[in-house]
Amino acid sequence: MSTTTVNHRIRLAARPHGVPTPADFQHDAVEVPSPGAGQVLLRTRYISLDPYVRGRMSDAKSYAAPMEIGDVIVGATVSEVVRSEADGFTPGDVVLSYGGWQEYSVESTGHLRHLDPEAAPVTTALGVLGMPGFTAYAGLLAIGKPQPGETVAVAAATGPVGSAVGQIARIHGARAIGIAGGERKVAQLRELGFDAALDHRAPDLPGRLAEASPEGIDVYFENVGGAVWDAVLPQLNEFARVPVCGLAANYNATALPEGPDRSGQLMGSVLAKSLTLRGFIQREFASTMFPDFLRDMTGWVTSGQVQYTEDITQGLDSTPEAFVGMLRGANFGKAIVQVS
Repeated sequence: MSTTTVNHRIRLAARPHGVPTPADFQHDAVEVPSPGAGQVLLRTRYISLDPYVRGRMSDAKSYAAPMEIGDVIVGATVSEVVRSEADGFTPGDVVLSYGGWQEYSVESTGHLRHLDPEAAPVTTALGVLGMPGFTAYAGLLAIGKPQPGETVAVAAATGPVGSAVGQIARIHGARAIGIAGGERKVAQLRELGFDAALDHRAPDLPGRLAEASPEGIDVYFENVGGAVWDAVLPQLNEFARVPVCGLAANYNATALPEGPDRSGQLMGSVLAKSLTLRGFIQREFASTMFPDFLRDMTGWVTSGQVQYTEDITQGLDSTPEAFVGMLRGANFGKAIVQVS
């Protein structure tokens, strides 16, 4: 075990109002905990930064319990076993864990997943071979059900979910339209093989999207909302499917948007076009689809059919700033913090 006895942590100091600020996070240091029977002491190597964490900072009712003031900020981690009091785990093992924003954590082993650094870079367990990749795989295939020749559109398309959605759609014979923010991200979409790549910051997104989808859109993988959704809705074909896994444009909102209530327009389109809008949390598909996902996605990554990008920030203290940057789209690829 390391000779250090100090565990540096970042905790929730206050519930953010709008965009999180430094005052919403508290940095502290406590003694490194000791594992009990059936537990392991883990040293955090990498922390995953994911948009859902912003929702858990709020006390609004949602699909996951909110954090309490004073809690260590939650998050998936790639960690190394330092000390084990559990069968099947030995010091030096690398695991996918849920230690959150801290240097050390004690965890029970039931939810831990062994990682093989020889099979794939361990950081992929936080991205393309982890929850984001599975979100793309399950939502697109179980709900979107793309067919050869159909058109699939996705926003935040250079992120870990969106980039996987577009590439899986192409593997299944569909056209892929990616929407992202900025010329650099649009250029990457073209490198990934998207059939069309649109910058949502450029003028007239609705017109450019209509031009890119002359036969309409059959599947729209929704993880943003806002102005992108407004542009997509008129392009949806009859019987289009819309898997809804996130609404990132709204996560820092403090009030309803200004303007008229357009829920009638939305429901009218749902009725007239027989649309399927289906919200989902990836865990509902884990028991039936995760083994297939690991097999398929590992094969696609190994063969180069699915490519991925990681945006790695150094140092635990940099985590809040990197998290806020991810919420506004400043990251380029899967946002990760390297702790040790």
